[in-house]
Amino acid sequence: MASLAWGVACFVILYSYGEGFGFALQSSFQAVGQDLVLLFGGQTSKQAGGERAGHKIRLEEDDVQAIRDTVPMVGAISSEVMVRGATVVRGYRQQNMSLRGVEPAYGRIRNMTMSSGRWLSPEDSATRERVAVIGAKAAEKLFGDIPPVGEYITIRGTRFQVIGLLKTKTQISNYNTPDNECLFIPYSTASLFRNTRYPDDIVWMPANPLFRKQAVRDVRATLGRIHNFVPTDERALEVIIFNEFMKVIDAMTIALQVLLGLIGALTLAIGGIGLTNIMLVSVTQRTREIGVLKSIGATKAGILLQFLFEAMVIVTAGGLLGVAIGWSVTAGIQTLPLLGPLFKDDSGGGDIHLKISTFAVVTSTVVLELIGIIAGLLPALKASRMDPIDALRYE
Repeated sequence: MASLAWGVACFVILYSYGEGFGFALQSSFQAVGQDLVLLFGGQTSKQAGGERAGHKIRLEEDDVQAIRDTVPMVGAISSEVMVRGATVVRGYRQQNMSLRGVEPAYGRIRNMTMSSGRWLSPEDSATRERVAVIGAKAAEKLFGDIPPVGEYITIRGTRFQVIGLLKTKTQISNYNTPDNECLFIPYSTASLFRNTRYPDDIVWMPANPLFRKQAVRDVRATLGRIHNFVPTDERALEVIIFNEFMKVIDAMTIALQVLLGLIGALTLAIGGIGLTNIMLVSVTQRTREIGVLKSIGATKAGILLQFLFEAMVIVTAGGLLGVAIGWSVTAGIQTLPLLGPLFKDDSGGGDIHLKISTFAVVTSTVVLELIGIIAGLLPALKASRMDPIDALRYE
């Protein structure tokens, strides 16, 4: 019973760890954007509309409005320009940081969660306000422990007010500079530092994940009409769908869960072998008892069911004890650090959270019952086939 309880506890704890590890990886990957799609200009590889192959496609700010007007399957969209290595000064502190000019919808697309203050608003863009939202690590470099919201900074000699502080992102996927180290300003205000007619990229998300592929085709068709290229020309417009990379994360998670599940199953199997040995010893020790039972009328089926029932009782009791141990251990540990310390994130978003899995409990229960039947069947058959005269003579 103790060995089976240990096997169940190991299976439950290992599977709980695998699920927690997978969830931590998935949430950290999706921090870049829940369903992020990136558009970059490219170079045509097919001839279209009188244009020969090889002409460069350069995205324009007006493309965003065209997509809004013609592709209803796009849920939110924003242009993005980047200014790398911008000199940012606050008091006596000076840092070179990446600056991103974005539209208000960008916050929804990129999973921007505020720690304090607010995100950029449509009014900020309309009036070209000199306001900025600052990443957690960037705020630490410029302000230390001082709350940055409401304070003023200077970006390349221009004064900006910090209106929001981003919550630390535990982020393992990214393009360009990590969000924690960036400053975000209205797209229209970014014209102070560079030409915003040509964005570096366009970020968007589908209105519904089910229509993602169709939305990508419609976006390609819209930009193909505007920039005179064939929509099926993959090189003319580079489209990066971050959700497709989730297949790799999911495969890693499943592989780890299968590995840990096999280890737990082997532990259970070892417990089953121990149970078989104990039951065989029990049959040998109780040979005279079996002979007495048969001599007073016990049938083969009766003896068989008795030993099977005893095995099932041991298995069930061991299983309940194992689940209780597994629950106690996971409830006691709760969280194991993974990515949190790396990103200095104490929210627990990138850590492994242990909790009892219904699948693990059901699976271990089914496996245990099978082990009980298999481990109890051989000794039970041996007991039921004993000759009562030989059994009574057994010393």
